[in-house]
Amino acid sequence: MTSAASTPKGERRRAALVAAAAQLLAEGGFEAIRHRAVAERAELPLASTTYYFDSLDDLIYAAAEHHGRSELEKGRTQLAQLSVDRRGVGTLVELVLDQLLGSDPSYEAVLLRYERLVATGRRPYLRPLMRTLAGELRELLTAIFVRSGTSIDPQRLDRLIALVDGTVVNALIAVDPDPRGLAARRLHAELA
Repeated sequence: MTSAASTPKGERRRAALVAAAAQLLAEGGFEAIRHRAVAERAELPLASTTYYFDSLDDLIYAAAEHHGRSELEKGRTQLAQLSVDRRGVGTLVELVLDQLLGSDPSYEAVLLRYERLVATGRRPYLRPLMRTLAGELRELLTAIFVRSGTSIDPQRLDRLIALVDGTVVNALIAVDPDPRGLAARRLHAELA
């Protein structure tokens, strides 16, 4: 409902709902995004969720886009602060894992991240967005490698991402308390 959000007040309310839904997504996955929960988190009337969004799927899409773009922006800020220097492998590994796993190394945070990624498969309307965000993430990772004095081709980058994903998924299955640490060791060995 574009006209509803075209006023400054409407834009603020819609943005508050999207931000609230993105927070719920990060904290509890797609199942945490419900009209009532989003309205309460945004401190807005329940009816506002259906006023500004045609469906729950529209709200989930907006939350996923907001969350993904916020993470990419953090990564771009991190990239902008990097000097153009050759880095040690350990530093490069941490930069890459920040982009792939987020900055919170806790088991629960990593588990939630992968649950969100896997759950995308059950939401076909999110697939084009996730492909776009994944492409932007690959561009960001490539820039981090280049800024760190290490060139990388797209195929090697894909293999490194697959290495991290496979390591993390297996660590989650084994209930390893430190999936990020395990991924860091494997990635370090691959890059050394």
